[in-house]
Amino acid sequence: MTPPAITWSLKAFDALTPLEMHELFRLRVDVFVVEQKCPYPEIDGQDPLATHLLGFDPHGSLIAYARILPPKKNELPHIGRVVVAAGNRRSNVGRLLMEEAMNAVSAVYGNRGNAVAAQAYLIPFYSSLGYVTTSEEYIWDGIPHVDMVLSM
Repeated sequence: MTPPAITWSLKAFDALTPLEMHELFRLRVDVFVVEQKCPYPEIDGQDPLATHLLGFDPHGSLIAYARILPPKKNELPHIGRVVVAAGNRRSNVGRLLMEEAMNAVSAVYGNRGNAVAAQAYLIPFYSSLGYVTTSEEYIWDGIPHVDMVLSM
């Protein structure tokens, strides 16, 4: 399946429009809470610190999203809340999203190195992008995860 044309937007929290904020929360809740049946604190206080990457299809619908958290002391920036709308999976949108996110990390922090907390079933996907597993598997909000790092 060929991915749709995607318009990418990279914004600080205070630059998000109310509609963009609504759409990103809706996409995240639709996938992480409803689809994955994982009740967790979606509004975790980190969004105001993050840079937000939004991917819109030609109709203006949000189909891909990731947030980039600034590095904590002696750590790498963190790409998280990586999500693709259900109807756009298996069409390379996830790979395009992560490539945009890695470029955004470079643009914001001057280096593409970053960390992700990957759902364990996605290890092959992140590995194909150059990420290396740096932890044992652990349970986070009821879902198996591993920490992964992309070094540059």
